[in-house]
Amino acid sequence: VTGITKTASLDGRKYNIAVGQIDIGNVASDMTLKMVGGVPQADGTVKPEPRMAMDNVVSTFLMMAKLPPEANILNVTVMATAMPFVTLGEAMTLFVAETPGPLEGVMRFTKRTAGAETNVAIGLARLGFKVGWQSRLGADSMARYLLGAIGGEGVDCSHVTCHADERTAFMFKGRVEDGSDPPVEYHRKGSAASRFGPEHLDEAQIVRARHLHVSGVFTALSASTLAATRRAMAVAREHGKTIGFDPNLRPTLWPSHEAMRETINDLAAHADWVLPGIEEGRLLTGHDTPEAVARFYRECGAKRVVVKLGADGAYFDDVDAGCGRVAAFP
Repeated sequence: VTGITKTASLDGRKYNIAVGQIDIGNVASDMTLKMVGGVPQADGTVKPEPRMAMDNVVSTFLMMAKLPPEANILNVTVMATAMPFVTLGEAMTLFVAETPGPLEGVMRFTKRTAGAETNVAIGLARLGFKVGWQSRLGADSMARYLLGAIGGEGVDCSHVTCHADERTAFMFKGRVEDGSDPPVEYHRKGSAASRFGPEHLDEAQIVRARHLHVSGVFTALSASTLAATRRAMAVAREHGKTIGFDPNLRPTLWPSHEAMRETINDLAAHADWVLPGIEEGRLLTGHDTPEAVARFYRECGAKRVVVKLGADGAYFDDVDAGCGRVAAFP
């Protein structure tokens, strides 16, 4: 194809016909889905490869088309070089009861992954985006399970470290049949992830990314995870990246409701997107309606606020798109 392009370009000059070739490489498409799961590297390892949006190819095509007749780009390769999304947080092995009743009476559980930030990462990966996750785990079977399951979803786990003298967090979740909240039991105190600090951040990965996603869960684990989150947000802000923040309140992890509100709202003030649930918004802002909650965070500096309303969908207040509601996904 390259030879034909060159020949056609040379022969077409006397007719004012420009011929060029675009190698679209790892654009996000069905043909490059295998890159999400990982491809062989020169060192023999298998790692996920970044993909890029088709918009980048369209922009290149338009740039070539706008050149005057006396100029032409014979061959150009458009290649993804950055990971669009990065997040940091704790992942846990989740054991879900197969039968209802108190956890102590349940004999069978289904093993799954849990973690506010990794749930977002997995969702983005399933949508075809390249996303990286930074964290710490133990060097145990649960860590190997999490890396296999989350990495298997297409999330880049290369910035997750494992430590033989530390442990991976896990949790139990009960099953209910009456619509009430199921019983939940956490085993995460002193976990490897709770010891994540600013010194463990890969700041270069954040700089290469387009968007950083963080949540209030990770910040509540320890002073070091809060410091790491603040530093990650500062790096993203310094380099012109957008920042998304989900309060994801876990009151039992905080010393007091006052400390939780003060810290969470301070972090939200440094984010571009704030994503509270309506009950979280009421607790954090003192306002009752989604409109008032969104207005509170917009006045704090957020460019986009999405207030999650459960079965009623969501309310948004956006600097560009204005205000409105969207229905819940079926």
